[in-house]
Amino acid sequence: MPFSADAGVLLVQITGPDRPGLTHALTGILAEHGVRILDIGQAVIHNTLALGILVELDESARSSPMLAQLLLKAHELNLQVHFTASSPDEYAAWVGGQSKQRSIVTVLGPAILGEHLAAVSAVIAGQGLNIERIERLSGRPALETNTGSRACIEFTVCGQPRAEAEMRAAFMRLTHEHEIDIAFQRDDLYRRNRRLVVFDMDSTLIQVEVIDELAKEAGVGERVALITAAAMRGELDFPSAFRERVRLLKGLPVAALERVAARIPMMDGAERLISTLRALGYKTGILSGGFSYFGERLRQRLSIDYLYANELEIRDGAVTGEVSSEIVDGQVKARRLREIAEREGIGLEQCIAVGDGANDLPMIGLAGLGIAFHAKPVVRQNARQSLSTIGLDGILYLIGIRDRETG
Repeated sequence: MPFSADAGVLLVQITGPDRPGLTHALTGILAEHGVRILDIGQAVIHNTLALGILVELDESARSSPMLAQLLLKAHELNLQVHFTASSPDEYAAWVGGQSKQRSIVTVLGPAILGEHLAAVSAVIAGQGLNIERIERLSGRPALETNTGSRACIEFTVCGQPRAEAEMRAAFMRLTHEHEIDIAFQRDDLYRRNRRLVVFDMDSTLIQVEVIDELAKEAGVGERVALITAAAMRGELDFPSAFRERVRLLKGLPVAALERVAARIPMMDGAERLISTLRALGYKTGILSGGFSYFGERLRQRLSIDYLYANELEIRDGAVTGEVSSEIVDGQVKARRLREIAEREGIGLEQCIAVGDGANDLPMIGLAGLGIAFHAKPVVRQNARQSLSTIGLDGILYLIGIRDRETG
């Protein structure tokens, strides 16, 4: 335990089996000697404690029996203790470094393997970033099976990436090579204070494209599906492609709409995500290039606050092949997001936008947290965050919510 006479700071590191009362027993000794605490951090992994306490080491502390008492108490408690001293200049340099930019790297997927963390940490290190903290946000997985499981590890990193675009590209490559998603966000005030989430509907809140399901009922399924796929990939002008598809539905009876509404499956994790967000006071909205006929049912089921979608014109109990409202394309979605944020009195940085198609990119780019969810390649490449390996409730990890906090 060597340290120089001018040492001004002492790091006390304690490890060993955890149990109630350990922190009290050790800090009680510090209290007896009037020591000032400069920093403290503790983690427990599988009932093993790792505790670090940074204290000011003034002249009275150096001449007191404090260190010997800590060693004795650690021995009594079956703990290991290690002391590291630093000079005032070293401490000042450390304090200055606390102003560096901090970011969050979130790794999530059905399971997290050693090769995943090795690959992600290699990218982090290659960008000159230092990992300050690693935390598990998901619950511990069962050993027996991985069925239906999800896992999430969050890294807090310090520093400015040497080349952020290059780093994001490297993370994207890893998501193609492994069954994981990787998000990189600034750890700022906005990340912890989102207030509004807006969703695309088809293939985002629900698992299907409603217009394709309607087309099957009308006997034009293959024709419409091809147009839908091209539009979602950004290969066709959305309004023109939309009108073309709707015209093919002319004459479809309302009874067919009801049959489709009855069989639409919710996206995995959607109900858990939205119920959690509502409990936390978030406002929610659907901004859909689909139809309000179906969006209204979803709005009622999930207690969504806002809904903007296309009005499918119906006369004499059948679809006319026209829409009776402004077509909700990408630019309209972005405009509606702005309007809702203004109405709620929040900034766009406090908004989250989630979608899968090219017509979702304007709102995804506008929101503080834009997420491509199970998206087409063009959307994943242009969105800052992407989620493809687990359900919609994986978004909770991106805003720092742990499984144990949601039940």
